[in-house]
Amino acid sequence: MSLQREIDRLFDDFMQAWDPRSPTGSTWPSVEVADTDTAMTVTAELPGLTEKDVTLSVDNGVLCICGERRQESTDASSGYSERRYGRFERRFSLPHGVKEDEATARFQNGVLTVTMPKGAEAPQGRRIPINTETQH
Repeated sequence: MSLQREIDRLFDDFMQAWDPRSPTGSTWPSVEVADTDTAMTVTAELPGLTEKDVTLSVDNGVLCICGERRQESTDASSGYSERRYGRFERRFSLPHGVKEDEATARFQNGVLTVTMPKGAEAPQGRRIPINTETQH
C-alpha cells in the first residue's frame, strides 16, 4: 500500500508540473499585477514564508522574486504530505518609466507587495518632420 501511495504521488507530482495553477508549476507563487499611470504593484502570495525566505531584485527592467520554502522536518515517519518545498523564482518585465530605485516592498501575513512608482515616460521615438522646401 505504501509503495502504491508513493507511485501515485510521483505521477501526481509529474502531472502538476504541467498544470499552471499548481504550486510546483512555473507560476508559483500566485501574483496580481496592477499597472496604473502612477505606479506598478506586484502582490505575491507566499504562505508559510517570512521576509527572510524571499529575495527581491530589479535589474535591467526586470523584477525578480526569488526564494525557498524549506522542509520543516526530515522525519521520514511523518506520513503523507502534499506540501511543496524548494526554490522558486518569478520574473516580471517592467514597463518604461518605472523608477526602479524608488521601489518599496512590504511583507505581511504571507503576502508580499512590491510597489514601484512611475515617472515621466521616456519617449519611445519621435516623428521627424520633412522639410519640403529643402532643395537638392
